[in-house]
Amino acid sequence: MYRNTYVEINLNNIKYNVQELIKRYSDYKYYFGVVKADCYGHNDNKVVKTIIDAGCNYLVTATLDEALEIRKEITDIPILCLGIIDPKYIDICVKNNITITINNYDYLSKINISNDNLKVHIKINTGMNRLGVNNKDEFNKMYNEIKNRFYLEGIYTHIYNPSDSVTTLKQWEKFENITSDINLNEIPIIHVGASEATEYFKRRSYANGCRLGISMYGLIDYKDIKFKSTFSLYSEVIQINDVTNETVGYNGAYKAKGNEKIAVIAIGYADGIIRKNTGRTVFINDKPYKIVGNVCMDMLFVKVDDEVSVGDKVVIIKDIEHIKEIAKHLDTITYEVICSIGKRVPRIYIER
Repeated sequence: MYRNTYVEINLNNIKYNVQELIKRYSDYKYYFGVVKADCYGHNDNKVVKTIIDAGCNYLVTATLDEALEIRKEITDIPILCLGIIDPKYIDICVKNNITITINNYDYLSKINISNDNLKVHIKINTGMNRLGVNNKDEFNKMYNEIKNRFYLEGIYTHIYNPSDSVTTLKQWEKFENITSDINLNEIPIIHVGASEATEYFKRRSYANGCRLGISMYGLIDYKDIKFKSTFSLYSEVIQINDVTNETVGYNGAYKAKGNEKIAVIAIGYADGIIRKNTGRTVFINDKPYKIVGNVCMDMLFVKVDDEVSVGDKVVIIKDIEHIKEIAKHLDTITYEVICSIGKRVPRIYIER
């Protein structure tokens, strides 16, 4: 690490969060640790191993590439890929014990192998209108063929607006209608809820799995769990300019009012701190300061005072509450704040 800009990942806090969730949802059999998008920006198989050690007994990725990266080090836990895998790579899934998602009959018809060792989960579209089979007739056709050709391990859906009980109940009704010609209790794994749906609603009688995603990283509000922060981002002051009634940065987007001290910080939009971060708070020596001017590709500007010196550590992302504030400032969600921090920024892993 040749630039003092890095993300600090607290593995102990991830483990704590996962253990608290599993205690809370103790009536499930399968706990899917969602580790897509490099563990929501946390990166590295150290995080994956921590999630497994904490009690998750199944992993979830979005892509085959993500799953194979995990398989380089971790071979003894099943991995479900939520995304659609090109049929020509299905043999790789069999070889590496990657469970695939089949989302419609057209996709199924393009898989030209039959193998009992290929584990399959059927995705049902209950209202998200992204991926999944839409109706009972197509589902039944898929169900029968999959059972004859592969190992049908699971069926699942995705609740798209769990804060709304009306739409969620409609989704469950659609799920139950589409699968009504089969006995769901005969399917080894049924998972219908991710973090929010699992929290807001009681377990459906047929569901024995839940997917833990953003909750593992504490970025969701639960009534009785005080999650611990897992993700912090740091940089440093590399120069301080005394600016008098002059503009700062590209396009002169900020103009000093009288005499001001402007600190230059070694992080920019190429690292994931997009230009909309202007105006929000960072911390130097435990004191809040505002980002000013246009964020540059590799640097940004902060209006400071005499208490700040070159070399001081800058907390760009502090903790759970700060991430929520940043998300509000950016008019986005907490997921995007942490997933946006690029791989150019090294991750340092601590256990304390």
